[in-house]
Amino acid sequence: MDRKIGLIGGMGPMASQLFYKMVTEMTDAQCDQDHVNMIIYSDPSMPDRTSAIQSGEYKAVHDKMLSDAKALEDCGCQAIGITCNTAHFFGDMIAEEIHVPLIHMIRETVKTIAKECPSGKAAILATDGTVQTGLYQKYMMEAGLTPYTPEKETQALVMYQIYDRIKKGRSWDPLAWKQIEKSVKVAGCDKAILGCTELSVIKADCGLDGFYVDPMRILAARIIEFSGKKLRAEFIK
Repeated sequence: MDRKIGLIGGMGPMASQLFYKMVTEMTDAQCDQDHVNMIIYSDPSMPDRTSAIQSGEYKAVHDKMLSDAKALEDCGCQAIGITCNTAHFFGDMIAEEIHVPLIHMIRETVKTIAKECPSGKAAILATDGTVQTGLYQKYMMEAGLTPYTPEKETQALVMYQIYDRIKKGRSWDPLAWKQIEKSVKVAGCDKAILGCTELSVIKADCGLDGFYVDPMRILAARIIEFSGKKLRAEFIK
């Protein structure tokens, strides 16, 4: 079995290049042919997802997402992944309009946490848009987990790290991050979900520990498995 995978990326570009690196490093490969056949559609022209959710103006993002997905279908992709957490709000909208499965990063992340930390409490570190959709909250409660969304001041620091640091090509702010971490640990969280791919960049660059769950790494594992390739033993959960 050798399935071709399509990826809608570019939201943001740094996260997309990191994702491909993850897939490559996590694949148990001895030669080129052992790696995943993948088409990465990096589309930074995608309208801002958080702005669309907050304004209620969904059409532009929906239509662009659907167009990208159909382009990947036309290229023979047999499943599609999306690296942007917030974009899964629109991914759910188009799921019935495409003919291949969507490997759902949010659902797969929640499954992993529920397996590792049954009945646990996890903080959702994400854009305002992702928090507003309630997607993580919905799937977590269905899995018997307790979702925690940061208080206003902490959420502002999360948005600062995403929009004012990583999306602008700057490094993270470690002092601000310490404030975020302290806040969610004081709230009694067992885990913190890096629910924005810009935060995945911080984990990769700065070596955040196992308290932080990286959805992008979980998506990489599920894509490798779906493609029919082998996942390296240390990444099997």
